[in-house]
Amino acid sequence: MVTATPQAGVEDVAFEPLSAAFAQNPYPAYAALRDKGTPQFFADFDMWLVTRFDDVAAIARDISMVRSPEFFMSAEEVHEQKRLQNWLDMPHHERFVQFSMLDSDGEVHDRLRKQVFREFTPAFIARQRTMIQSFVDKLIDSLIDKGEIDFVEDLAAQVPGHIIGRVLGVPDEDCPQLRGWSEKVVQFFDINRTDERKALAEQATTEFYHYLKKLMAERRKAPQEDLITRLMVAQDAGHLNEDELVSTCMLILMAGHGSTIDVLGSGMHALLRFPDQMARLKADPGLIHTAIQEMFRFESPLPFFHRYSTTDCVVGSQAFPRGTKFGLLYGAANRDPAAFGDNADSFDVGRNPNRHLAFGGGAHFCLGNHLARLDMEVIFTTLIKRLSSIELVDAEPQYKRGLSVRGPKTLRLALTPA
Repeated sequence: MVTATPQAGVEDVAFEPLSAAFAQNPYPAYAALRDKGTPQFFADFDMWLVTRFDDVAAIARDISMVRSPEFFMSAEEVHEQKRLQNWLDMPHHERFVQFSMLDSDGEVHDRLRKQVFREFTPAFIARQRTMIQSFVDKLIDSLIDKGEIDFVEDLAAQVPGHIIGRVLGVPDEDCPQLRGWSEKVVQFFDINRTDERKALAEQATTEFYHYLKKLMAERRKAPQEDLITRLMVAQDAGHLNEDELVSTCMLILMAGHGSTIDVLGSGMHALLRFPDQMARLKADPGLIHTAIQEMFRFESPLPFFHRYSTTDCVVGSQAFPRGTKFGLLYGAANRDPAAFGDNADSFDVGRNPNRHLAFGGGAHFCLGNHLARLDMEVIFTTLIKRLSSIELVDAEPQYKRGLSVRGPKTLRLALTPA
């Protein structure tokens, strides 16, 4: 029997993921954990934190490492674990959010992923460019002469949700409400699961569900050329049931909101923190593709995900038993000097190769990464072309607190049109 005794855990380093100091700069804590050499036990979440690039990448790509405990726990054990983590007594959240393509494995995950994968092809994403460019142009037209904006709220938050909403089939006027629901639902995935946050997540999920049910009923009467109609065709063909359809639509909309907004904000902040790199990108707009990949590496918008081991395993030269829960700190792995060199903590718009893990890996590799990167390419290219200067108003923008998110809450910018 393999055992792993939590002898030296995170108490040996300054790891306080809900603190303001961690929100502003988590990287010293990540580095201290990496320097330990082996996974460190985090008692608050009953998991082993993995920070080194090679270890995180290996777990993310290993099919024996799963998201759902159902693979190795009895129903009673799963229920008890959910009770301890305050996951129970929220019927709609359990039905549509805790169950999803993201948090399933094996046949169920493969079947649902196949339905979405056949829609989110590179060719399909490329066809959205004209629509995205038109939307971004109109938005920037309304902002460019204001002199000062909050980049997060006024621009970043307006694009991803509207674009994914249009792809799915949601009217533009409903997209702001979807963003609010999404943020309230996903906040409960972080480690601060209070009863108040629980009630907020359940209420938002319930309202989200009723909205999608209404939209689906409309598509039954009048099918459209949109993703929700095509997924309903797949449902009629027996490829997924109604709950799986609702869950998948929620997941697509939630994934298309928060993380892209966050990386747009942190990406702009990085360009302004490293003015030489902003100048380099302006001088050579062809660097936009590597610049965007670097934005995801430098400030990974989803810096934490978990996996369970379904077999006895070895991670970082340490043995662990079947059922061990690992916390994959993508934010730490993406700053690992062993993978990215001595300049791992520097922002380099031309970094190539750039094997970052911001999109995860293996079976759970992010399907929406092409659309997110296209949104960012259009936004940053258009801003650089239409503005002669962009300056930070606040020297130190405040970042969101939490282990599962990374992005500025606001980003005040002074704009000068070209």
